[in-house]
Amino acid sequence: MAAPVVTATAGTPRRAGAGRSGAVVRPYLYLAPATIVLVVVFGYPVLRLLVESVTVPGILGETGHGLDNFRSVIDDPILRRALLNNLRLFLAVPVMTVVAVLLATLLHERIAGWRFYQSIVFVPYVLAIPVVGIIFSYVLQRHGLLNQSLGALGLDPLVHDWLGSSQLAIWSVWVVIVWQQVGFGVVLFLARLSSLDPGLIEAAMVDRAGWWRRFRHVVLPHLAPIIEFFVTLSLINMLSWVFNYVYVMTGGGPARSTYVTELVIYQQAFRDGLPNLAAAVSVILLVLATVLLSAQSLVRRRIERMES
Repeated sequence: MAAPVVTATAGTPRRAGAGRSGAVVRPYLYLAPATIVLVVVFGYPVLRLLVESVTVPGILGETGHGLDNFRSVIDDPILRRALLNNLRLFLAVPVMTVVAVLLATLLHERIAGWRFYQSIVFVPYVLAIPVVGIIFSYVLQRHGLLNQSLGALGLDPLVHDWLGSSQLAIWSVWVVIVWQQVGFGVVLFLARLSSLDPGLIEAAMVDRAGWWRRFRHVVLPHLAPIIEFFVTLSLINMLSWVFNYVYVMTGGGPARSTYVTELVIYQQAFRDGLPNLAAAVSVILLVLATVLLSAQSLVRRRIERMES
């Protein structure tokens, strides 16, 4: 008996084409709800922020004034001091990165008591920032625990008003931020090192490579993508996430020496009743954060080219 002959119909190519079109469109349909949420939650506030940054309240309502708000805030010496303090806090990032990488490397080598040390390093990060700020505001004040300990040890020349000095206050906040945030980097780097092939370390040891050579030629290249991520995230945090430390520990004092951009935005919006100027400062902060993210993207592409 002859096998039946199947002939293609005219509708078959159209159904195949429709299937391919559906396969192309379907992922975007899955992404549509999340995209709508992002546009509503983030897109509209950013648009509203841009509008308010170029308007000022008047008798007949808000009127456009172009870049007048930006000229006012840029000419404000308080904002310039706040930006300078943010740049000073940027210096904490390389310190945190180096300390976190070294600690993570040592803990990865399973030194004696490594689990205990890992917990001790990470505990500060899980503490609430207001709690940390209040504790250190008592430790670092003129008659606080630190100065009492230094006096008891006969180190009176090292006794200072750490939070009451306009020269030392921002650096005291700097030290507290490093102390708390370094644990996050240690956990990130440890997670990355857990995927490192032990054979690479063993091969380096067979070749009689010392600890420093193993660290430089094996560990650091493996950690490069995470170091890039941690540095970028930390820089953005130092630019737009240090309000709690400053507000709790110093309140911006003494003599406004510890002002940061977030504190300027808060006081202009809620204390001085100038939301449009606060919006202008927020736009400046947004632009700086965007520049950092763009730089991070360039560094990421360079690292990917090196790995490939």
